[in-house]
Amino acid sequence: MSPTSQEQATSELISREDSSSARNLRTTAELEEIVTRIAATNQWADRVRFRGDRRWYERIHHASDHDIWIISWLPGQSTGFHDHGGSVGAFAVASGALHEISADGACHIAERGKTFSFVPDYAHDVRNDSTALAVSIHAYSPPLDEMNEYELDNGYLVLQHHIPRAGTNDCS
Repeated sequence: MSPTSQEQATSELISREDSSSARNLRTTAELEEIVTRIAATNQWADRVRFRGDRRWYERIHHASDHDIWIISWLPGQSTGFHDHGGSVGAFAVASGALHEISADGACHIAERGKTFSFVPDYAHDVRNDSTALAVSIHAYSPPLDEMNEYELDNGYLVLQHHIPRAGTNDCS
């Protein structure tokens, strides 16, 4: 499928949503529905690339109230602890399995079809601890425009980097 055809297919999936784009923001429940629907298709498969040096990602949809990303994960790749600034978000595993670890140490296993959502400033580490490849679909509202990276030190998150313009394909 050509990139233009892929964008049209993604837009068709998005256009099936209710017309809440007239509102300012999406709810976590709406974002969960979006990522679940996209992850259940194979329309993302031709877009995926895998990189040995870090996770690969691409924003596949951008609207005024939300954006959608696809992320690929090789075994051992991890985000490190981070938040999504003022955005709420959700992600669904489209293939493989991921571990989502919160700052308090709670660990959730996300397998194909499993969806997680979070509120603004929620910090977590998402990682592929398996021996298989993984792909996940992520949505943020408002569209992702900043992130913070943290180090976990004796049970406390310590800010390491603030990333402005995180909603570009230039940031991880």
